Amino acid sequence: MRLRSLLAGRAVDAFLVALAVLAQIEAWADPSQAPRAVTVPATLLWSVPLLFRRRFPLGAPLTVFGVLAAEAIAAGDAVTSSQVNAVALLAAFGVLGAHPELRLALAGAAVGYAALVTIIVNDDLAAEGAVPVLVFAAVAWVIGRTIGEHGRRAEHLAERAERLERANAEAVAGERARIARELHDVIAHSVSVMTVQAGAARLLLDEDPDRARAPLLAVEETGREALAEMRRLLGILRGDDERAALAPQPSIARIDALAEQVRTAGLPVDVHVEGEPRPLSPGVDLAAYRVVQEALTNALKHAGAARARVDLRYRDAALELAIMDDGRAPANGAGAGHGIVGMRERVSLYGGELRAGPRREGGFEVRATLPLEASE
Repeated sequence: MRLRSLLAGRAVDAFLVALAVLAQIEAWADPSQAPRAVTVPATLLWSVPLLFRRRFPLGAPLTVFGVLAAEAIAAGDAVTSSQVNAVALLAAFGVLGAHPELRLALAGAAVGYAALVTIIVNDDLAAEGAVPVLVFAAVAWVIGRTIGEHGRRAEHLAERAERLERANAEAVAGERARIARELHDVIAHSVSVMTVQAGAARLLLDEDPDRARAPLLAVEETGREALAEMRRLLGILRGDDERAALAPQPSIARIDALAEQVRTAGLPVDVHVEGEPRPLSPGVDLAAYRVVQEALTNALKHAGAARARVDLRYRDAALELAIMDDGRAPANGAGAGHGIVGMRERVSLYGGELRAGPRREGGFEVRATLPLEASE
């Protein structure tokens, strides 16, 4: 249980209710608690507000001070002759000390001491009896302050731990989403290439079995690459980071190998690089590679294109990508499946922009801009 429960928990409420009951019994049964027309209502007036100290952390103890000071003025020594009233005063000082704002806690303590002086003067309390009351009030305030600070610190640490846990959960979810996109890209590209090559091999098996060997070898090679990439990604999910880190990472520097793979699948691809290539951060590098891969996969799978072109332009502050084909543009102009959405999410993650749509001269194009500042 947190320390603040000592001031705000049900145990304290039960203690205050018991204190109020004892005060009422004392007010009715103790001859010193006269006149009862004053002491009985006063007991109710100071005991009830303490039960609402959480909602009124300043008003509740100030009400106790005001009621007991007024009772001392009206009933003489009825306040100082009651042990229950003394406990109520100390409880009020403790509640004040626990107030989160030190300025208000000190101001409330000053009001409390003014009430104590009023009670002492009206009850003609001797010095040997007054000094302990003043000291105990200060001690109660300090105890309340200490417990309140510990409680707030514990609450702050609990909230911080909750924020860290929530941030960690979000990070895990984000990483899983990233790996899901990676798997989508790997599977979509590889299966598309393998399907095209397998179809070509099937057509050649009867007419020219020797020529069917090349597409089948391409299917085998693409399958191996896909399995290796999937093992790397699943190794990350299993936490096998060391072994996964040894696998080659997809990179825009390997764009020629990607283009050659697509050419082998039956779609001629031209690659043009403008500007001086420079090192990219792993995230931007991977995002650029995946955009080109997804665009070429869509061209190969959906567009029925006769030719495709990939342009890489290294500008001063950005890497520009353009992937164009001369095939059929999707009827809705938005690309096939979730590929365009995934590409746009990747690019936006690094502060870039992506546009995709049909070309005026026919075919489809994907254009992306990735800031190079994110790579430094």
